[in-house]
Amino acid sequence: MYRITIEKSISSAHCLRQYEGKCRELHGHNWNFQVTIEADQLDSLGMVLDFGVVKRHLADLLEPFDHKLLNDVPPFDRLNPTAENISSFVFDELSKRLNTDRVKVMSVKTWETPTNVAEYHR
Repeated sequence: MYRITIEKSISSAHCLRQYEGKCRELHGHNWNFQVTIEADQLDSLGMVLDFGVVKRHLADLLEPFDHKLLNDVPPFDRLNPTAENISSFVFDELSKRLNTDRVKVMSVKTWETPTNVAEYHR
């Protein structure tokens, strides 16, 4: 099994709906994402997938959320913008864009602080 990992950061704000604690108030994070892609076999160039391809798709996917209030941007205008829900959303959307018979998104980790991380994986 081969794996590659890409990281990307954005900044945005959110507030957690129906949460009893400080995070119910508007606050911001420098979100850090780590995406891992896997393949049983390498392609003809000896790659799982071109890092640049993964970077472009991740950047395109995250761009609508950068420097925004997540609660105002679909799907988080309906879905509580927790690190767990964000990880799941990024995983599902990247899987639609990148998964093939050979290549699969394996996991997405989302850090909302340097010490708090949520992970969604298959």
